Amino acid sequence: MTIERKFIENATIKLKISRYLEKELMRAGFSRVEIQKTPVLTRITVFVLLPGRVIGPGGRTINKLTEEIKAKFGVENPQINVMEVENKMLEPMLVARDIAEKFERGMNARRVLQMALRIIIENGALGAEIIASGKLAAKGARAKSIRKSIGYIPKAGNVTELVREAEATSYPKYGAIGVKVRIVPPGTKFPDREIGKIEIPKAILNA
Repeated sequence: MTIERKFIENATIKLKISRYLEKELMRAGFSRVEIQKTPVLTRITVFVLLPGRVIGPGGRTINKLTEEIKAKFGVENPQINVMEVENKMLEPMLVARDIAEKFERGMNARRVLQMALRIIIENGALGAEIIASGKLAAKGARAKSIRKSIGYIPKAGNVTELVREAEATSYPKYGAIGVKVRIVPPGTKFPDREIGKIEIPKAILNA
């Protein structure tokens, strides 16, 4: 029972650190964070569009973040590594935020989702799924959900850990819209199947 409780506590702390860094590094183009605990230190790898904003002049920003994580979350000897995002269209958080911004500009929801899926797959992803839920139509319309997907997206088992996932919220004038994005990055190996070339449906190609 002690081991289970410790496992839950570690997962909770990781989630809190991730949300904290997402808020603090929004202007740096925060995408995701990977946390690995070793006997000596806790390695926190942050993926962002603008690494310089995370490091700061003379490393002041990253030093401040390190001290705050240590104090707020009780993490012993945290070490923050900063990695630049190689392709923002393979990062669910960045894709979700981009979709959210397009909704706020009043763009057609279905077309936005189809365009995003096409670009994700064209950038080499083996699978992608986008779900938008909320006030997707004009004033007075009911809240609804739109789900679009291409390729292979596992939904159960340990293989789901190979799928990158993120959420964002859009606030157009008619009401909030939740955006959830799942992406299977290029080169992902599944133990039970081999993923070939992903064919993009004509409807999405023409979006």
